[in-house]
Amino acid sequence: MNFFGAETQQVIRQMMPWLALGHGIFNVLVMVCFWYQGWLGHVIRRHRLAGEAPPLTTVRRHRRLGPWLVVSAAAGFLAGVLLVLLDRGRVIVYPLHFSLGLTLILVQAAAWAASRRIRARDAAGRGRHRLLGILILCLYPLQVLAGLGVLL
Repeated sequence: MNFFGAETQQVIRQMMPWLALGHGIFNVLVMVCFWYQGWLGHVIRRHRLAGEAPPLTTVRRHRRLGPWLVVSAAAGFLAGVLLVLLDRGRVIVYPLHFSLGLTLILVQAAAWAASRRIRARDAAGRGRHRLLGILILCLYPLQVLAGLGVLL
């Protein structure tokens, strides 16, 4: 499916390796930010389990960063879909990478929704949010490996 003229398609083909590399670098940075987010959550949990009040700056940073990371991950996913669509004319060319990316976005949305339901003494809500966060941290390296398989 050709959306553009021949000259524009030629420019897109020349830029595609650089755009794909940019997509990968951006999403690796998002993954690193998610690991930082997980570390913040771990610090908060460790303090709560010890019966202490978690550091307020850590709690604020965790709460403020979470939604931005979900939006950034969604933007990275959509950018990847757009790149494949422009390059190949269809979305699912790399089914493993696509399905892992879509799964990550859905799990991230679920973790964000679970976080919105956490109340002061809600251990179940915190546990659900924690498990979804751990799943995100486990899926991201698999997604990066699948992405490297696409690039290389």
